[in-house]
Amino acid sequence: MRQLDARQLDVKNIFKYPEQNTWETLLKRPTLEKKDLRNTVQEIFLKVKEDGDAALKEFAIKFDQVSIDKLLVSTEEKEFAVAQVSPELKAAIAQAKENIFKFHAAQKEQSNEIETTEGVICWRESRAIEKVGLYIPGGTAPLFSTVLMLAVPAQIAGCKEVLLCTPPQKDGSINPAILYTAQLCGITKIFKVGGAQAIAALTIGTESIQKVDKIFGPGNQYVTQAKQLAMEYNVAIDLPAGPSEVLVIADEKANPEFCAADLLSQAEHGTDSQVIFISTDEVVFKETLKEINKQVAELPRNEIAKLALENSRFILVKTIDEALQISNFYAPEHLILAIENPRSYISKITNAGSIFLGNFTPESAGDYASGTNHTLPTNGFAKNYSGVSLDSFVKKITIQEISKTGLKNIGKTIEIMAAAEGLDAHKNAVSLRLKSLENGI
Repeated sequence: MRQLDARQLDVKNIFKYPEQNTWETLLKRPTLEKKDLRNTVQEIFLKVKEDGDAALKEFAIKFDQVSIDKLLVSTEEKEFAVAQVSPELKAAIAQAKENIFKFHAAQKEQSNEIETTEGVICWRESRAIEKVGLYIPGGTAPLFSTVLMLAVPAQIAGCKEVLLCTPPQKDGSINPAILYTAQLCGITKIFKVGGAQAIAALTIGTESIQKVDKIFGPGNQYVTQAKQLAMEYNVAIDLPAGPSEVLVIADEKANPEFCAADLLSQAEHGTDSQVIFISTDEVVFKETLKEINKQVAELPRNEIAKLALENSRFILVKTIDEALQISNFYAPEHLILAIENPRSYISKITNAGSIFLGNFTPESAGDYASGTNHTLPTNGFAKNYSGVSLDSFVKKITIQEISKTGLKNIGKTIEIMAAAEGLDAHKNAVSLRLKSLENGI
């Protein structure tokens, strides 16, 4: 692996035709020391378990530099927030909500009874998870769009209790757009709690915050670690959704200006975000790097984006197939194919949270308003996790009904298998029924 000549370019971590045996090192994600991270989060959980609301208020002072009197957002605060949101933003949120609703409502499944053997009928039915907790990041970027991504499918699924936790602003309030969107989605229980302590509260429960059955929402590495710890308390999570990331693959047909904008759209999320750019065309490659330098200087969050770029990688390869192999190895949260005939390559993609095809499909569309969900697996978990969907908010219960004829048809099979495993009670449960049928009972 050798560095590409980057003279006149401020972007670092530029590589030309890397060998496959270097990919693991080359594509390493920025992470905190796991042991220290876990220990810190465990201490937060123990403190919340011991002191409840008092611990949450203490952590608000420590981490958010704000004193909170009441954790639950009041009716007056909600009404004030509605007035603060502009008509233009309300209309945009409404359109996004409509598209997200359409996409997720289409994911409803109808029960389909299957007769596996004559007289043996099996099927599945969905049941909503009763109590869910939504975590909405609200630090340097208040993600009211995430409220839509989580609350809308929760609504469609029919979850009975939906709690929302989000960090308070420096004045102790919640961002008006977050409050407005939550109300639009029918959420009434909104709490001024952020970070790992919010996940601990939803996991364990406090005087104000009810323990939930499943926790949803993205966050930094502390939030991600807290969600993983929540599973040890028998609370489910949606997926490991940590710092944001995007991988862009570009050929000679790509627009460098667009590619740079897409890369920076993720870099501005946070200093621990990561972007990967892979191109088969050296002209497009260099022009994209120049565009990054130009555009990053104009961003209000340019200091955050620049630090994220320190963690990022810019790679020149020979073929699209090689680029896809690198992408599948990395398993990006977002994958943009800024290439000719992108649909023809979809079947070759095995690991990605969400895919964006062509020069006019920005990742931002999925973040806000196209309809797909933006809560996606990061940190390589796209290899074994899906993004949030309607299925994330329901459980699938299998049901079966066997007639007398059906039991006669499969009874002997069950008896033989149970006996072979040495489970005589299993066998007897069938044998007694078959005997009763023989006796005409």
